[in-house]
Amino acid sequence: MHNRAMQAHRVLARKWRPNSFADVVGQTHVLQALRHALSSGRLHHAYLFTGTRGVGKTTLARVLARALNCETGVTPDPCGVCAACRGIDEGRFVDLIELDAASNTQVDRMRELLENATYAPTAGRYKVYVIDEVHQLSGSAFNAMLKTLEEPPDHVKFVLATTDPQKIPVTVLSRCMQFGLKPIAPTVISSRMAHILGEENVEAEPPALDLLARAAQGSLRDALSLLDQAIAFGGGRVTATAVAEMLGVADLDALLAILHAVCSGDAAKAVAAADALSNKGVALDGALQELARLVRRAALYKALPAAAPDTPQGLVELASSASATDLQVLYQIAVHARSELDWAPDAESGFVMAVLRMIALAGPVGEPVRLVPTDRTTDRPATASQRGVAAAPASASLEPVQAEPSDLSAEVAAERPAASHRPPSQGVPGEVRAFDGDWPVLVERLGLGGKTRMLADRCVLAAHDGDGIRLELAAAFRRMIDPAVRDKLAEAVTAALGRNVRVDITVVEQNAADTPIVRRESARAAQQAQAMESIRSDPFVRGLIDEMGGVVLDASIRPLPNQISNPGEVSP
Repeated sequence: MHNRAMQAHRVLARKWRPNSFADVVGQTHVLQALRHALSSGRLHHAYLFTGTRGVGKTTLARVLARALNCETGVTPDPCGVCAACRGIDEGRFVDLIELDAASNTQVDRMRELLENATYAPTAGRYKVYVIDEVHQLSGSAFNAMLKTLEEPPDHVKFVLATTDPQKIPVTVLSRCMQFGLKPIAPTVISSRMAHILGEENVEAEPPALDLLARAAQGSLRDALSLLDQAIAFGGGRVTATAVAEMLGVADLDALLAILHAVCSGDAAKAVAAADALSNKGVALDGALQELARLVRRAALYKALPAAAPDTPQGLVELASSASATDLQVLYQIAVHARSELDWAPDAESGFVMAVLRMIALAGPVGEPVRLVPTDRTTDRPATASQRGVAAAPASASLEPVQAEPSDLSAEVAAERPAASHRPPSQGVPGEVRAFDGDWPVLVERLGLGGKTRMLADRCVLAAHDGDGIRLELAAAFRRMIDPAVRDKLAEAVTAALGRNVRVDITVVEQNAADTPIVRRESARAAQQAQAMESIRSDPFVRGLIDEMGGVVLDASIRPLPNQISNPGEVSP
């Protein structure tokens, strides 16, 4: 009895193979066209289904064969109980001829099939030829099939399926009605598996089904094969922990542990959680992919809570504790770190460095940082006498930025501190005789380099007066501030303006768009556009295009060096 029960078992992919268009999931655009054609009688003699494995190409071919041969007539809804429907379902319908082109590439086999095509159907209304992986036929076999495609008998229908339509001769493609089957969305696959397990009385956790659906990469057949494996692995239950272990991927709790440690700035916990994943043998490329997916869900919940009703509690907490900017930074790091794994010494190092990068760029927002020159010997703020300038008042009123020049204007003092000792890479500050509140112009004149220039490039001026400058820095770049960088920027501003000026930097979630780097890139883009327009409008180039069919390669166009101006300079 036990052996008979084992022999009766059918794998889920075969047991739940659709027998009607209503059972097919994820291919609405194809189903709609086929149903309309069958209802109106506007039938083509040859159909070509293309798409990746497991998306339903041969399944649709068999359903179409049933629809064409059902004893109730040509219909988009075959009855499923007549002799023709049952015969096709059981694989014994003589007028359904299936050929696997991968193992039958020879012209002789194709000629034999096509010779029989001239004879009328034996049991059905149409002879239906289903040729799977048709692109693997030989050139001679294609030529033999082409004549029948050109002048097909009225009782013959061809249904071709392939994963590589580019290898099919255009003479064959032009005689087929083509349908591209899309990879099935993970949510659709997960829903289908939940339905099947409900019918099979198998208990399953929704996160486990989500893992299986993503692992299937758009193939429902692969998803059902994995589901069979998961049922066996879990002893009749499908749990997220068991599926994660089976697939070698990180489970939700492990990934959330990393993200929460990152957002709290706890490097020890974050690295320990990352090492724990590595020790479990988890595929770290997949772990970064899952991290990006989780951050995306948290960001969506933070922006549109109503659009993400099923967000796990751990992601809700993440969305509450992290700013929108931090979530964007985390997402970008996870996405880009995947492409960098191949360049890392090993996957574990690349993964840990990605986690540390998250902490460096998306830690807790700190208090506003005051930038003043420091005594390099003690790494403490320098006294006024050490800086060689008069001490600034203890406090200053910072007013909103005004368009007209302020009384910060001054000539550069002859005794600029340390100006003659700047490294060549930083250049010498330009003469700044007036500061009208245009921070990008001032930055270009400071002659900064390295990390100091990177910091200054990403700040915007929030306010200024005679004694102080207040800058704002987006939270995504907060880690650019360190003592050495503070010193250099403060020294450069103080030296360029000729008096002791207090410089404050406030970290904000998101600053204005007019940073020096944005303005510089905009200027470069404008110069590039001008150069491209100049080339395209040139009479000689126009002649080459119009008379000789020439093509301008935009990527090859560069502005001439003498045309590239400093975007921060102001003409006299």
